Amino acid sequence: MKKLINIYYSFLKIILTILMGLIIVPVTMQIFARYVDFVPRYIWTEELARFCFIWIILVGAMIAMRKDEHFTVDLLPTQKTNKGKAISLMFVDSMTFLMAMIFVVWGWPLVEFGLLQTSEMAEMPMIFIYLAWPLTGITWIIFLSERVFDHIKLYRSVSS
Repeated sequence: MKKLINIYYSFLKIILTILMGLIIVPVTMQIFARYVDFVPRYIWTEELARFCFIWIILVGAMIAMRKDEHFTVDLLPTQKTNKGKAISLMFVDSMTFLMAMIFVVWGWPLVEFGLLQTSEMAEMPMIFIYLAWPLTGITWIIFLSERVFDHIKLYRSVSS
């Protein structure tokens, strides 16, 4: 299972790299169109840049979740034992799991709604945009489930 998760994680990093390269095209076109008269002012470039930006943010959040680099707030006191650390980490991850479930449950109606819509300028089906939210939630759940096993190992380890 870990090997599949590693492959998926590598795939996400490749997708993020592609999206970062792709966003350069419409943004560059927008900039040149403002200052150079012979470059036409395309309206769809703003829409494409916005859609790329949404996906960049959410794919970046997926990657950050796997690397445990997503933002956290330290409200719980620092634990001195491995069991305490494991319980604290499990509590934090359970709150993140709750947020992931919100992304999945409330993101799915967006996907269904996106089947009926197209973007105004690029005439792109909106499902491609709205799919990002439940996919992010599902990915977080996968990466959090991987972490649970690490927390269980930490909980069972000898306190230090």
